[in-house]
Amino acid sequence: MRILGIDPGTRHLGYGIIDSSGPETTFVSCGVINCREALAMTDRLVRLYEELGKVIREFRPDCAAVESPFFSENARSAMAIGKAQAVAILAAANAGLSVFEYPPAKIKARISGFGASAKDQVARMVALQLGMTEAPASADAADALACALCHIQEVQTAAVFERRSD
Repeated sequence: MRILGIDPGTRHLGYGIIDSSGPETTFVSCGVINCREALAMTDRLVRLYEELGKVIREFRPDCAAVESPFFSENARSAMAIGKAQAVAILAAANAGLSVFEYPPAKIKARISGFGASAKDQVARMVALQLGMTEAPASADAADALACALCHIQEVQTAAVFERRSD
């Protein structure tokens, strides 16, 4: 199974792609789609949609895992992230992918064992779990890979419970 993880943002949208086969999970690619702050929000959203579509066409994932926006004191920031999340979901769904959403605390807990882990801790754990020699250079790409890893762990855990209930 190939999973596309997405860390939404209107200025920096991180993506990470992993392959999972049984107990083996391997790194495929990661990166960031950047938008200039000077661009109008509509233009940024169009760019994110188009560039994410290119990533989907190039890597052909089976599904997408998207980090859901967290609620913060800054409502304006939360609204912007929500827009980027909606664009990511739309791009994935229009490409025929199943889309799964995970809150940041769940992703952090799955990857590092603590739902309030710092970004550098998550990045180091992502590198460790994927056998990378170093953490991704971008925190956005590391978060996207963490989201993809969270999804595969959720799938594997569900499969264990399903086998036990039979």
